[in-house]
Amino acid sequence: MEKEYLDAMGDEMGQALTALKRELTTVRTGRASPQLLDNVQVEVAAYGAVMPLNQLASVSAPDARMLVVTPWDKTTLGDIERGITVAGLGLNPSSDGQVVRLPIPPLTGERRKDLTKVVKKYGEEARIRVRSVRKEYNDLFKGMESEKEVSKDDLDRLLKTVQEATDSSVKKVADIVSQKESEILEG
Repeated sequence: MEKEYLDAMGDEMGQALTALKRELTTVRTGRASPQLLDNVQVEVAAYGAVMPLNQLASVSAPDARMLVVTPWDKTTLGDIERGITVAGLGLNPSSDGQVVRLPIPPLTGERRKDLTKVVKKYGEEARIRVRSVRKEYNDLFKGMESEKEVSKDDLDRLLKTVQEATDSSVKKVADIVSQKESEILEG
């Protein structure tokens, strides 16, 4: 039973790392990446709905400084342009009637510093998620000990295992954040 709890804890900490990686793909590094548009929502007048951009078009990066959005339905072209503009990514879409081109401007030193702050914020949120998982499982195991389901020695061993998993996950968060910061600063 303890093993299942430890496995579940490892999965939850892994989910925090996966979420961090997913969030970081939306942070610009000065290089064109289709994931930059993953969180863009588009209000499509013809459909009367708000939809994720990736359900309306394909996004490609033909070179390091350009993204090309090719809508599957050309009538949504204007809506897609508005959605990208409203998303606040600092990109200026231009359309030729067939595709939307997004030139990726080089990052200024100040913008790079702002982006590293965003990356650090995402990292701190991931660390908080990992620590909340630690607290949840520490409380669970302490409750099991008070209910006499595990011995004091087993509790000590379990708490040590939880702390080791937490330390490992927090180190992975730090490594991921550090790598993303260096990508932004070197851009």
